[in-house]
Amino acid sequence: MSSIVKVDTIQENTSANGITVDGLNIKDSKLVTANSVIASNITADAIDATKIADNAISEEHLDVTSITGHTAETSIADGDLVLIHDASASALKKMTKANFVSGLGGLEVANSWYVSSDTSASSNTETKITAFASQSTGTGTVFSNSSGTFTAPSTGIYLVISSFACYSNGTSFYPYIVSRIKKGGSVRTTSQNAIYSEGSGNRWCQLVTTGIIDITNTSSDTITFHFQPAGASANVENGNTSQVQFIKLADT
Repeated sequence: MSSIVKVDTIQENTSANGITVDGLNIKDSKLVTANSVIASNITADAIDATKIADNAISEEHLDVTSITGHTAETSIADGDLVLIHDASASALKKMTKANFVSGLGGLEVANSWYVSSDTSASSNTETKITAFASQSTGTGTVFSNSSGTFTAPSTGIYLVISSFACYSNGTSFYPYIVSRIKKGGSVRTTSQNAIYSEGSGNRWCQLVTTGIIDITNTSSDTITFHFQPAGASANVENGNTSQVQFIKLADT
């Protein structure tokens, strides 16, 4: 014999326990019994974004092979979210365009310049090398140059390399010749070498200087190259024997 109870409210007897109806426990206006809501009883598309808390979906519940509805992008802007499936990755992270390019093994900035005309320096006089021409862009973003003052396309940590062929037509040997890389007018790295003989009446050396330079302000942290002979005047030779390179290693 079936029974029907018609009431507006069923009040719990013990507030700590709630009310149990056919095994389903209801307490404080909520279903307490585990697994009381099953998938077949949820209306399709009934749960929207407003019902899902931030950070509520953990990595273990995200199957990167089943993400659908995405479209291919021809470009990536800074701030875009990029999903990468990597067996070694422990989490999905927001990546900028620069970090995404770096993560693929590419370089955001890599270009070189060569000295386009000989530069002369008097004895014991530091001289800025001003004549450069672009040799290779390497990437879409490059340093700009104005009379030997190089400006980075973006802030970051850069590897800067200079290699200058220095010579003198005189017969004197040089005790040393100095090469300097400056950032914002201050010396950042220095190298020196002697000028040796290369036959009668010709002296030469190759000056190679490298530095890792943190550019935090593209307007003030400009790069310049200088050399200084001791004992007599000397020259930096133009052409492929005298080059500078810029490679961006990381963001600041």
